[in-house]
Amino acid sequence: MLILGALLLGLLLGGAGVVLYLKTVSNNALLAARKDAETLVADAQKEVEDIKKEALIEAEEEIFEQKQALELEYEKKLSRLKETEQKLDRKEVDIDRRGEIVGKKERELLRLEDQLREKDTYINEKTEQLNRLMTEELRKLEEISRLTREEAKQILIEDMKAEAQTEGARIAQNIIEQERMEANRKAQGLVIQAIQQVASEQSVEATVSVVQLPNDDMKGRIIGREGRNIRAFELATGVDVIIDDTPEIVVLSSYNSYRREIAKRSLEKLITDGRIHPARIEEILEKTAEELQESIKETGEQTLLELGIHGMAPELVEILGRLQFRTSYGQNVLNHSKEVAMLCGVLAAELGLDVRLAKRAGILHDIGKGVENYSEADHAKVGADLLRKYKENSAVINAAEAHHNEREATNPITFLVMACDKVSASRPGARRESLETFIKRMEQLEEIATGFEGVENSYAIQAGREVRVIAETARVDDNQARDLAREIAKQIQMKVEFPGQIRVTVIREYRAYNYAT
Repeated sequence: MLILGALLLGLLLGGAGVVLYLKTVSNNALLAARKDAETLVADAQKEVEDIKKEALIEAEEEIFEQKQALELEYEKKLSRLKETEQKLDRKEVDIDRRGEIVGKKERELLRLEDQLREKDTYINEKTEQLNRLMTEELRKLEEISRLTREEAKQILIEDMKAEAQTEGARIAQNIIEQERMEANRKAQGLVIQAIQQVASEQSVEATVSVVQLPNDDMKGRIIGREGRNIRAFELATGVDVIIDDTPEIVVLSSYNSYRREIAKRSLEKLITDGRIHPARIEEILEKTAEELQESIKETGEQTLLELGIHGMAPELVEILGRLQFRTSYGQNVLNHSKEVAMLCGVLAAELGLDVRLAKRAGILHDIGKGVENYSEADHAKVGADLLRKYKENSAVINAAEAHHNEREATNPITFLVMACDKVSASRPGARRESLETFIKRMEQLEEIATGFEGVENSYAIQAGREVRVIAETARVDDNQARDLAREIAKQIQMKVEFPGQIRVTVIREYRAYNYAT
């Protein structure tokens, strides 16, 4: 029992100690937590203070920067204001100076006005004095002659007028006759001298070109199987190919010498190459057209080089070269223009005018004929507008515009060009009216056909007996092609005078292309 009581007592004492210990530990932990909390609060307050200080510093820096920017802007505005003020000061000084000048001029004008007034008074006094003297003299003359002033005056005027008219007419007639004879003599001498110095050949263009063949077998290759090669060639060039029994010769016929030249060169290349088929024909034609374009430029440059003319726009040089494929009443326009330029140069040298300018006016007087779709009636206006576009000399423009008296000639060189143009055109055999009429009819046929909607191109062939029309496949179907042929034929019948019949052929062809790679 005693042992049991001791044990119970020990347990009670130990439990009280544990409780006391636990209470002590709890108090210590509570104190430590309070210290930690106080430390955290202090740290937070310190961090808040630091953040406030940083924010204040950043705000102060921003305010400082804005202040500097405002000060800089203020200085700039102040500088501009000072500059404006200086300009106003200078203007004020200038205005004052001008005011002084105006004041001086005003005083000078007043002085001159006083002088003029004094002179005017003096002149009036003298005039009155002279009038009195004349009146007195006239009164005395009337008393002596017993005629009034008006009667004497009229008699004197009539006598002097009759005498002056008679004498003036006689002198004027003598001068006119002498000058006319002298002018005719000098003009004939100058023209003869100019013609003798310019040895130009007579030129009459034909409408056919002859291509030599190596042998007659080549004719069959040109025709191709079932005529496909010759059809493709005629369709692509717009030139009529004539193959007859004449040995080793093929004739190309077309009123358009430019097309005929392309066709001739292309056919010669095809004959040399040996490969003749529709695809090759188109390829050769395209290359030949490009080569001929370069040849046209070279011809224009060579022509100007021969005449000693420089500084011409490249576009005008090309159009000038194209004149070799233009004819006027059968006369080659480029050769005609060269001849006119040479004649103008010779006559200008004899008359003391600008030789280079005269040659330039002569070579460019028919430049309007090098433009597509020109007409003989308005080529002068077209040429003048073209020369104005490229800023040519006014004398050259006037020569082109007035060489057929369409406009008034305003320069001596224009009269030279007019005279030389007539001299060149009047050479025996230089021009042929029938060929020009034929060419105009061919051009009119093509123009009528091309004017219809859906027509891609047109060619007058067979000496004008056929118009071959290439229709656009996407816009003209088979039924519309027949209607198109009928409408074109009606227009030709109404607008063109022609012998016999003209056949209108509308061709509608569709081609599909693809490439294997």
